[in-house]
Amino acid sequence: MRFVTFEHRGGRSWGTLSREGEIVDHGAASTFDSLRSAIAGARPDELAELERGAPRIDAGGVRLLPPVPDPSKVLCVGYNYPDNRSLRYDAPAGDAHVLPDHPVVFSRFNDTLVGDGEGLRVPRRSSNFDFEGELAIVVGAGGSDIPVDDALDHVFGYSVFNDATVRDYGSSANHFTAGKTFPSSAAFGPAVVTPDEVGDISDLVLRTRLNGAVVQEARLGDLIFGVAEVIAYCSQWARLQPGDVIATGTPGGVGASRRPPVWMLPGDVCEVEIDQIGLLTNPVTDEMAHEHEFLVG
Repeated sequence: MRFVTFEHRGGRSWGTLSREGEIVDHGAASTFDSLRSAIAGARPDELAELERGAPRIDAGGVRLLPPVPDPSKVLCVGYNYPDNRSLRYDAPAGDAHVLPDHPVVFSRFNDTLVGDGEGLRVPRRSSNFDFEGELAIVVGAGGSDIPVDDALDHVFGYSVFNDATVRDYGSSANHFTAGKTFPSSAAFGPAVVTPDEVGDISDLVLRTRLNGAVVQEARLGDLIFGVAEVIAYCSQWARLQPGDVIATGTPGGVGASRRPPVWMLPGDVCEVEIDQIGLLTNPVTDEMAHEHEFLVG
C-alpha cells in the first residue's frame, strides 16, 4: 500500500494511492484523523480494510503533503555511504574515509519538511543550498533498545527524502542542526510504501537529478549501516514512536563535493527517485519571493 497525506477542498486527510491513480480517502472512512494516528492505532490489515467504502478522489485535484507531516522525531543519518565519506568534517587529517563505529545521527524539525511538488526554499542568508537524496524509514511499532534482528518488524514503510543542506550553516559535524532547519529546506514523499510492495531494498537504486541531469546514483545495498542497524542504534538512546521518520543518509555526488560546487538555485527542479518506492519532485524557490507572495496574498 502507498499511504499519503493530502489537502483537498480546504481540508486535510490521509489515504492511499490506488492502482488507477486515485486517492482513497481513508480519513473520511475512519476515526483516525491522521496517518500518524492510524499507524499508532491500527494494524496494516485493518488499514487495508478501510478502503472498502472509502470515497475516491482524483489525485490531480489534491495537494500532497509530507506523508507524515507531524512526526514526533525526524532523525537523519550522515556519512552512511562509502563514497560520501569525503565530507566527514570531523575526521582526522587523511582519515576521511575511515568507517564509523556507529551511525552518525542528527535531527531535523518537522516544520522544515515539504511534500512532493512543493518548493524547496533557498534561504536569504545563503546560496549554498545542496541536494541530498535519501531513503526514509517510517517507524511502525515504536520501542526502545530494539535488537537488530527484530528491527525490520518496526518498519511501517519506506519513502523518498531530500535532506537538503544549507552548507555554510552546516559545515562541521558539530553544526549539522543549523544547516538542516531552515524553513522548507527538506522534501519528503510522495508516499509511504509498505514493505510488502518494496521487497529487498538492497537491490533498489536511488537517483538524484538536478534539472534532469543525474547527480547521485547508488544502490541501497551500499549503505554502511542498513535499515535494521540504524533503527536498532537510534532506539538505544531515543524512544521511537509510530510515525517517526529516519532518513538513512545520502550517497556521493552532493554539490559540495564537486569542483566547482553545484548548488540548487531558484528556478531549478530537483528529483529524487528510488526504485519501487517513488519519485519525489520539487521546484527550487527563493525565500524572498515566498515572503513577497505571503505579504501580497
